Amino acid sequence: MQIQVTGRHLEITDEMRAYIEKKAARLPRFYDRIFELDAIFDHESEQYTLEVIVRGDRKHTFVGKETGPDALALVDLVVDKLERQLRKHKERNREHKHDGKPDLGAET
Repeated sequence: MQIQVTGRHLEITDEMRAYIEKKAARLPRFYDRIFELDAIFDHESEQYTLEVIVRGDRKHTFVGKETGPDALALVDLVVDKLERQLRKHKERNREHKHDGKPDLGAET
């Protein structure tokens, strides 16, 4: 998975980059077909905004966005949102393949 971290109106520190990479490493547990992650930090008037865009196979895109005073706390919030989205997407695919109908060929 490629991880790209960019900053608007602020400099991305090594600490911020390492923290995002550490938290983003958890995401493939929920959906293993992720191939790219873009994290965009923005800083305006004492507020940080973090938008994370996760791209998976078949043009699936998942987006998480948060605003707050602490940049590193935003990473946790956005990753939690993305985990929920990825889990829900995976469950939908699983339910679509297995519609819950009993197998008519199997008798007990």
